[in-house]
Amino acid sequence: MADIHIDDFFKDAAGALTQLYLQFPRPVQLFVEDLTGPQEIDEFGLPNARHMACFSTLLWLGDENFIRYVDTLRQDALDQATLTGRCFTALVSPAVGAIVDHDADLPTYIQLEQGTQIHRIREALKSRSSIAIRTAMVELLVILKS
Repeated sequence: MADIHIDDFFKDAAGALTQLYLQFPRPVQLFVEDLTGPQEIDEFGLPNARHMACFSTLLWLGDENFIRYVDTLRQDALDQATLTGRCFTALVSPAVGAIVDHDADLPTYIQLEQGTQIHRIREALKSRSSIAIRTAMVELLVILKS
């Protein structure tokens, strides 16, 4: 049986870290809906399971000290969220086995960027491949846990 919830976790975590990287070091509001797309609420006005799973992913990233935030906005967002220093360092570190385009026309900084963890995660998200996203995120989590 496929663990779809784990694939969703990796996708949500990758999306959150990517969004925070793009704004680093500025704290921002990180909305669940920006990661999952619009989600319907139930007849009692409560978020659905997919929304809550994404929100729980964001809280987990905070609990593990990968991100920091000031407060939650109901169950919709994290307020004043940013990457921690160690997560930022892990995202800009070289990715294992990264394929770098050594095109002579590309500036060195672009070649270096293509070999980073954040580049691998962005490419995995762009591919929409659950396997690529999982692989990139597991590699990042290993770096962060060491």
